[in-house]
Amino acid sequence: MPRRENLTPAEARRAVLAAQGFRAREPGADARAVLAQVRRLGAVQIDSVNVLCRAHYLPAFSRLGAYDRDILDRSAAVAPRRLFEYWGHEASVLPVTTQPLLRWRMTEPHAWSSVARTAERESALAVDVLACLAAHGPATSARIEEVLQHSAARTSGNWGWNWSVVKQVVEHLFWTGEISTAGRDRQFRRRYALTEAVLPATVLATPTPSREDAMAALVEIAARALGVATAADLRDWFRLPAADTQQAIERLAAAGDLTEVRIPGWPTTWRHRTATVPRGAGCDALLVPFDPLIWRRERVERLFGMRYRLEIYTPAARREFGYYVLPFLQGDHLAARVDLKADRATGRLLCLAAWAHEADAETPERLAAALGALAGWLGVPEVAVRPVGDLGDAVAAAAKSRSGNSPRGPRGARGTAPVPR
Repeated sequence: MPRRENLTPAEARRAVLAAQGFRAREPGADARAVLAQVRRLGAVQIDSVNVLCRAHYLPAFSRLGAYDRDILDRSAAVAPRRLFEYWGHEASVLPVTTQPLLRWRMTEPHAWSSVARTAERESALAVDVLACLAAHGPATSARIEEVLQHSAARTSGNWGWNWSVVKQVVEHLFWTGEISTAGRDRQFRRRYALTEAVLPATVLATPTPSREDAMAALVEIAARALGVATAADLRDWFRLPAADTQQAIERLAAAGDLTEVRIPGWPTTWRHRTATVPRGAGCDALLVPFDPLIWRRERVERLFGMRYRLEIYTPAARREFGYYVLPFLQGDHLAARVDLKADRATGRLLCLAAWAHEADAETPERLAAALGALAGWLGVPEVAVRPVGDLGDAVAAAAKSRSGNSPRGPRGARGTAPVPR
């Protein structure tokens, strides 16, 4: 039987924050630090919502502070590529070394049955798409459609997406690994390319591991990134099948990579061999809704006691906290949540509402400072706080005070008077 340990909920939380890379920041994160952070997490989720900033840029900022977003773009688009896009935890940016571990997924039917059916019906079109990319190089699906002079009725579905037949075939080829991406264009559309044209030769030459070896490696990446985790947490990281996840856990436990731990109020939990329980962990950070720390909402409740939901698709009148709400990590706990929007036309970061969770007397000032740092990094020099929510007035006052005390706040941001209700 594997040995067991005991952890308190507070120790578990510190272990998770340390594993995730939340610590005191050093100014000027460089490419080495940013890529190391992506490797630490194993996957960074992509989302097209741009009300604040593209989601995959924020996790590194939350952990490292200000950095050049071009680092991620170049690493996924310019040789020698260090990152690539694929279905990890949903659509994700991943280290290229993970590609062999996901080849088992490439042999399975597409997760969306409508795409799988279209690809089966349009096998000749798939050949034409591959030939187009071989002849013309990286292209968006719209450009491929134009080159092939292929226009067909679009079908709706999958959350209202209106994909052409070409787009569906392209996405199927992306799923199977026959094509990859050479970055994205200004409209955030994937630029597809033949996989052998973009992935490093060393990755392409890596033998395909057995399904069992791949699952064990993926679960270990997840366990390292999570610190302490339940089987469901480990499974969710790369959206793995339950039976394969359990088999991988048993294998890793037998090898000493995972140790079972008891945490009051938690189901059976596993601790990765590299996980530490520092006396202090965490930092002040705003967490984008797609941050790996808060991917699994049930885990957020276990760790921080916060019931967190994304309300983008909730009608405005029924939203509880706002449209694009970011939890605020203050040290080792979630102190608040804020509804944010980058108003690039006026150069302002809008805080539309602020709500307390486990706030204390320091929260308004520390949250105002975090908003100023984010605004400076986003290139919107003013922070405008609307006095909405049970913390709105205090954060608005703190932002105004920071503006009065210093004309230029952190990283070039300055506060403003509260925005009227």
